[in-house]
Amino acid sequence: MIWIKRLLLLLVTLGGCSSELSVDELRYNDIQVLGSHNSYKQAIDTELFATLTQSNPELAQSLDYAHLTLEQQLTFGIRALELDIYYDPEGGLYARPLGLSLIETARPYDADGEMLQPGFKVLHVQDMDFRSNCLTFASCLSRLKNWSEKNPGHLPVMVSINAKDDVIDQPGFVVPLKFDTLAWDALDAELRTGLGDKLILPAEIKGEAENLNTAIVESGWPPLTVLANRFLFVLDESTEKNSSYLNGRENAVLFPNMPEGDPDSAVRIVNRPIEDMDSIKDLVEQGYLVRTRADANTSEARSGDTRRRDAAWSSGAHFISTDYYLPDARFESGYTVATPVIELSAEGELKMLDRVFNCNPVSVGSRCSEIERNEEPSEIEQ
Repeated sequence: MIWIKRLLLLLVTLGGCSSELSVDELRYNDIQVLGSHNSYKQAIDTELFATLTQSNPELAQSLDYAHLTLEQQLTFGIRALELDIYYDPEGGLYARPLGLSLIETARPYDADGEMLQPGFKVLHVQDMDFRSNCLTFASCLSRLKNWSEKNPGHLPVMVSINAKDDVIDQPGFVVPLKFDTLAWDALDAELRTGLGDKLILPAEIKGEAENLNTAIVESGWPPLTVLANRFLFVLDESTEKNSSYLNGRENAVLFPNMPEGDPDSAVRIVNRPIEDMDSIKDLVEQGYLVRTRADANTSEARSGDTRRRDAAWSSGAHFISTDYYLPDARFESGYTVATPVIELSAEGELKMLDRVFNCNPVSVGSRCSEIERNEEPSEIEQ
């Protein structure tokens, strides 16, 4: 495990750990990492966006953001991602988005015919906001696995999943298939096929405890050295939909976002760090992993308001999700949310200059102090 410890030292953040808490003792819930929201999303086509702006300017403004590829984000230091998936067991359901018919000169879409294949599809809103850096869930998982294999020793990556089946009551819009038992079984199978032993599973965290909740509250999360090089998937859905997923399921792959105290609860999604600051801190103190959001609907990026961002870090939430790990040059505010400090070399290669995690101010608090680096981080392949 020496090489993992060495790499963790290279990735240590603002506030490493004192002699009271060495790097190899850090548990998953002792850190904070930067995450991205709707991590797969590309920008809506200009012509389609103009049409949407005319009909619903507030909605259009909320959708006016885009992301780098998953690999680029991970290389930047992002360690929490979010994917929206749609059930498409026969394939082709989302292959011809209605929005394309509203564009005279559309850029290419799905040139390789991925959307015609059976399996889960990755997009934000059917027929409207459908551009994605990985069109299928299988291709997203393949990208994650390939990046992981090229970057041994990386911190665990949390990936939250929205299982989308909401109907948009407009002419011509696709009606999504509901997530039933067959869909949940297919989702588990696709995850196991795509990532295999790179998955952190609920059963592993539960161990010999009575249930998952008891394990994380009484024993805590495993050390980072145990979870390195792997991915933890969270089902970010309503209690009802999470219960539908769990219903009699053995060897579940996903950690459900169930209310605290539920036997299957270990990870909580609490997206309002200002209003729910005390609740987040309480969850962190109990041992839950918590994801929150530093910004939403492009509002903070436009105004430059950092109150939500600052509250997110102060709350002790472990995963701070943003659309602006890099500032949007269109906005004068310069708003950004940063843990990693990145530069782009003249050759176009990404270089990691600084940390990719913070010691958690709530779970480890005063036990954190600065750790000296003993060597410089090297360039990381894109």
